[in-house]
Amino acid sequence: MNVRTPDPYSGWLSDEDLFEARGRLPMVYVEAVPVRLDPLGFVNEVGTLLQGDADGSMVRSFVSGRVLYRETIRAALLRHMEKDLGPLAFPQLPVSPVPFTVAEYFPAPSQTGFTDDRQHAVSLVYVIPVTGECDPRQDALELTWMTPQEILSDDVQQEFTGGRGNLVRQALAFAGVGQ
Repeated sequence: MNVRTPDPYSGWLSDEDLFEARGRLPMVYVEAVPVRLDPLGFVNEVGTLLQGDADGSMVRSFVSGRVLYRETIRAALLRHMEKDLGPLAFPQLPVSPVPFTVAEYFPAPSQTGFTDDRQHAVSLVYVIPVTGECDPRQDALELTWMTPQEILSDDVQQEFTGGRGNLVRQALAFAGVGQ
């Protein structure tokens, strides 16, 4: 299943080499949960990308993508934020590239609860405030901003695939929502 926007800067691997590598070793990714903050710095909205999957079902996702060879984590975050949300999103990258969690995706269900049928992937996951206007990537139908209560509802949680509903719960807990 490939529902991602093709990356014009695919790094050092051709599509065939990437397919081969995915079958042999874990891939490093960054994921970002975009949020809008109130004046006191509390999360009041969470952004999700709505897109169709290979089966034609509607699924929700976050900003995500591979870290390229010789690319810093900060550069990968900025590149994917701009690619997925547009150049005017104005993401506020963290001072330190320490993620709030590390998600390990496997091609089949595992003890981690995260799945990606293409590969074994290790993803560094961040909560990233954005202050500008967002224009979602080409394969996303829309960017939806929801309150923390809305995104935690059962209906919305069912729209996430691969365990990402659990990631949003972890992100909100990390940001102090619900405490």
